[in-house]
Amino acid sequence: MEIGIALPTMATGFTRSTFVEWCRGIDEGPYSSISAGERITFHNPELLVTNTAAAALTERVQVITNITVLPLHRPALLAKQLATLDVVADGRLVVGVGVGGREQDYRALGVPFEGRHRTLDAGVAELRRLWAGGPAYDGGQPVGPAPHRPGGPPLWAAAMGPKSMARAAVWADGVTGFSVGADPGEIARGNQLAVDAWEAEGRAERPKLVSGTFYLLGDDDARADAELKRFARAYLAVFGDRAADALSQLVGLSSRARLLDTLAAAEAAGCDEFILVPGTVDPDCLERTTAALAG
Repeated sequence: MEIGIALPTMATGFTRSTFVEWCRGIDEGPYSSISAGERITFHNPELLVTNTAAAALTERVQVITNITVLPLHRPALLAKQLATLDVVADGRLVVGVGVGGREQDYRALGVPFEGRHRTLDAGVAELRRLWAGGPAYDGGQPVGPAPHRPGGPPLWAAAMGPKSMARAAVWADGVTGFSVGADPGEIARGNQLAVDAWEAEGRAERPKLVSGTFYLLGDDDARADAELKRFARAYLAVFGDRAADALSQLVGLSSRARLLDTLAAAEAAGCDEFILVPGTVDPDCLERTTAALAG
C-alpha cells in the first residue's frame, strides 16, 4: 500500500515557508502523493493554485486535487486549469472530484446546491470531451493546453453511498474516501462497495481504492491528541456544534503506534493508497512521520 501526505492547508498558520518545507519533505520522503482539498468559506488557500505550486516544487510524487468540488466550477475553465496543472506536474496529476457537503460554499459562489450530483456527472463528461480535443462550443476552438496525458489525468470519485458509488462506476478510475476516525470496518466497507459497483457496471478493471484520515504527531502524544481534536472540531464546525463535537472525538491518530496500526489496518482493508491529512503546519509532524515509517 502506498502512503500519501496532504498539505496542511486546513490547519492555521499556513505560510510560504511551511508550504515549501512540506512540499520538499513529502517529495523526498517515502510518500506516493501530495494533495490539497477545496473549501470556499474557510481559511484554507485555493485548491488549484495550491496544487499547481506543489507541482512546481516537487519532482516525484503524484499531485492530487483531493477533492475538486466540480459543480462549483465552469467546466471549460476547469478543464483548462487542470490541463495546465497536468503540464506543470509533467503528467503526475490525479483529479479527485465530488460534490462536497457544504451548502455554504455553493451559496458563496452563487451555485445551486440542488441537482449537484447530476451536475457532477455532466461536468465529468465535459472535462473528458474537452481534454480529448473537443471544441468549447459548436463551431468553436478546443480549450488548451492539451493535458500531458492523452485524454487527461485519471479521475477519482469522492463517492460514499451506494447511489453515488454506482454513478462513479460509470466514469471514474478510482475512489477517494475518508474516515474521520480511521475506522478499519468503515474503510473496508467503502472499498467493497466500490469493487461491487465496478463489477455491477461491467468494468473489467478494479478501481483504485484510496482512503485517508486526520492525524498529528508531536513530541507528546497527549498534547498531540488534544491539538488534533481541536483541529478536527474547527474543521467540522460547518456541520453544527453537536456534530462537530461528536465527530472530533472520533479522531485519535496522534501517536507513532497508532499511525502504524492504522496503516496496517488500511492495507488489510484493501486500500491501494492511504492519505494522511495533518492537523498542524509544524514540519516536525512530517519529520516524525517519515521517521516512524523508516523505523
